[in-house]
Amino acid sequence: MPELPEVETTVAGLRSVLDGARLSLVEPRRADLRWPIPIDLRQRMTGAQITGLSRRAKYGLIATDRGDTMIFHLGMSGRWRVDPGEIGAHDHLVLETEAGRRLALNDPRRFGSLDLVRSEALSLYDPFTRMGPEPLGPDFTAAYLFRILAGKAAPIKAALLDQRIVAGLGNIYVCEALNMAGIAPGSKSGGLSRPRLSRLVDAIREVLEAAIAAGGSTLRDYARPDGELGYFSKQWRVYGREGLACPCGGTVSRQVDSGRSTFFCPKCQR
Repeated sequence: MPELPEVETTVAGLRSVLDGARLSLVEPRRADLRWPIPIDLRQRMTGAQITGLSRRAKYGLIATDRGDTMIFHLGMSGRWRVDPGEIGAHDHLVLETEAGRRLALNDPRRFGSLDLVRSEALSLYDPFTRMGPEPLGPDFTAAYLFRILAGKAAPIKAALLDQRIVAGLGNIYVCEALNMAGIAPGSKSGGLSRPRLSRLVDAIREVLEAAIAAGGSTLRDYARPDGELGYFSKQWRVYGREGLACPCGGTVSRQVDSGRSTFFCPKCQR
């Protein structure tokens, strides 16, 4: 599933085409993805000017001059295609601009979603009301983690994947950040000291920023809007590297927790 860096990269690619553009065509090509597509999406978006593109957690946000924001989630296999030569069977939303550019939201598995809300009510959008701070934002600090994790027995990896604690983190980047911070994924989250949490916050930021700079990781169907593949997977320290060397010289192990693979180094992660 595309994670925060992949969504950030996607939004940046869309921004280069859509920011300031006026939409001449908005064509939903089916009634639903994972959830129903708003029936008035075509009417409210056609003719609108795009006033900004941003991200919240793993959701992309496209704002218009009509006071609406279209919210998209890429699910497991979704991606935007820029100026495709042909529209395919899995292109479920097509946008065209007055400048002649075309975008297609492609999602073979249809686990993604599209929604449209009033921009002033964006913070009240149901998934957003239950989310913690952005990991790259100013509110995500060691002091915040120390406070929110106090008394929790959950493993630190599970806590970081809880969107109520921090928004947008996924399995790949949590494994990578825990390795960089030298923290075992099964460590009791409420038992970590402030200095260790400070190293963890720094590691999360460093891993995410490096992944964004690299265009994300390429897993299964993910690609950037321009069709290029992200290459952060070439920088993975532990993820997908079972039996290979950790940067510390130890050997990467793998275990399955709640259906997810956890990659870590028993030598340097305590």
